[in-house]
Amino acid sequence: MIKAIFLDFYGTVVHEETETMMNICHKIKQQSLTEASAVEIGQFWMKEFNDLLIGGRGDTFLKQRELSASSLRNTLTQFRSDANEDELLESMFNHWKNPSIFTDAADFFAKNTIPVYILSNVDHADIIEAINVLQLKVDRVITSEHVKSYKPHREMFDYALKVSGRSPEEVMHVGDSLTSDVAGANRVGINSVWVNRSNKQVTGNVQPDFVVQGLSEILRIPALVNL
Repeated sequence: MIKAIFLDFYGTVVHEETETMMNICHKIKQQSLTEASAVEIGQFWMKEFNDLLIGGRGDTFLKQRELSASSLRNTLTQFRSDANEDELLESMFNHWKNPSIFTDAADFFAKNTIPVYILSNVDHADIIEAINVLQLKVDRVITSEHVKSYKPHREMFDYALKVSGRSPEEVMHVGDSLTSDVAGANRVGINSVWVNRSNKQVTGNVQPDFVVQGLSEILRIPALVNL
C-alpha cells in the first residue's frame, strides 16, 4: 500500500518555463550574427544544459542557476549574440519563483491526504518561494542541493526514502519526464507514475508503472484508494 507520494514540481505541478525559454531564444536570435532559428538556438541550449546537469554530481555538482548561466553563455557565444545574459537569466529565474499551477494539480492538493515529498532539480530557494507563493501544503522539499546530484541519478530518491522512513514499495514517484522521473524511480524500485498531459507515446526502454493525464487521477489509483 502506498503511504507517501514523491512528486516532481516543474512540468508536473506547475508549468515549465517553455514559453519563457522560447522568448529568450527569440531575443538571442534577434541579436545573433548567424542565420540560426530560435528553435535551433533552443535545441543547442538544452543540450548544453542537459550535458552539464547529467555530469553534475558530487564534487562536480553546481546549482541549477549556475548550470543555466554557463549553458546560456555557451549559447550566446555559439550564435554570436550580443543579447544581455543577466537580463535573459533573470526572466527564467523569475518564472521558477512564480510559476502558474496546473488546474489538475490544484485539485490534487485540495483533495489529497497522503504525505507529499517534493523532489526537484531546481535550486532550493527558488522552489521554496514558488511553493509559498502558491500556498501548497507539502511535508518536505528535497532538491538537488541536498544530495549534490540531479535526477535521474539515484541519490535524490535514496535520500527521500531515508527522510520519509518509507521503503520503495510504500511510495510512488510522480513526474512528467520519462528520462528523469520515471527512469530515476525505476532505478531504485519505486512505483513510477508518468504524467502525460499531451498523450505522448512511450518510447525506448523506460516504462512507467502508471500513466495519468493529470495529477487528480493519482487519487484514483487502486493502491491509494483504501488509505
